[in-house]
Amino acid sequence: MDPVTRKVHVRVPATSANLGSGFDTVGLALDYHDELEFTLSSDPLNMAAQVIIDGEGADTLPRDESHLVVSTFRRACSRFGLSKTGFILEAHNRIPQARGMGSSAEAIVAGIAAAYAFSHEGELDRDVIFDYAAQLEGHPDNVAPAVYGGMTVSWTQPGDGVAQPDGTTPAALFRSVNYLVGPDVTASVFIPDFELSTSKAREALPTVVPFTDAVFNVSRAALLIGAMNPAMLTSPRDPNELLMEATEDKLHQAYRGPLMEPSARLITLLRANGFAAMVSGAGPCVLVLHNGDANSAIDAVAHEQLESGHWKVLHLATDTQGVQVARL
Repeated sequence: MDPVTRKVHVRVPATSANLGSGFDTVGLALDYHDELEFTLSSDPLNMAAQVIIDGEGADTLPRDESHLVVSTFRRACSRFGLSKTGFILEAHNRIPQARGMGSSAEAIVAGIAAAYAFSHEGELDRDVIFDYAAQLEGHPDNVAPAVYGGMTVSWTQPGDGVAQPDGTTPAALFRSVNYLVGPDVTASVFIPDFELSTSKAREALPTVVPFTDAVFNVSRAALLIGAMNPAMLTSPRDPNELLMEATEDKLHQAYRGPLMEPSARLITLLRANGFAAMVSGAGPCVLVLHNGDANSAIDAVAHEQLESGHWKVLHLATDTQGVQVARL
């Protein structure tokens, strides 16, 4: 198949998964984006990928076929029936690497969305992009907010035995729904100067948890939906009190705390001062959710960390659009 265009621009939001109680289930898209341009080669003999990176990861990310965007784009092009060709990838990165803000999910979603835009006319089929991204990433909660925007709740169903167009039969089917986030909900992300790989963070988790801990998280995760959009509630409650309780967790954060002690200390400090702080994704970033403008107060509580030079903070709105593409 020939491409429908020769150049595509892709914009993908940062994300935060888990949101405390919603481990491996809930994700949130943030108004902070990586932007990428894919330009296909006009030389039929050129099959190489040329990678240009500026911003986050410019000194550490590979510039060959092992780059996650490149490898994902190749696989997605094959899946969508595009002939292999050379291309230039220009990545303008703002999302920090290995910090819990969805850099890997962004790379996977960007590669698939670009391949879809080259191989299809019209709007993105977000369900197609989500399904393939979840297959590649393995955890639908990481990619869903990058695809759909807003707050997402994702889950996995057993495979139905139906073969896909590429001949594969997935062992699992991935599902996700999108929820509105209240207009006054803001996110503050504290970014440390150290990294933590998702695989290492996952290795710290137990294989079995107490039944009471599972019930604890189920109740908080159910509450989280209303806490993130107080207009849904039929009886008035303080939305920030709800956020504090809804983001409590007994399934993952305590087990990962020793791998990111500065993050754990910051979370304890912020929560002691009434702010709903939690690990962002697998960490080590710290996410604070608040209803209303509390940026100055949050900064004041964490002034020692910010003044140390080892942390920076971003005060962000939520992203409601998810991945965006433009054929150029």
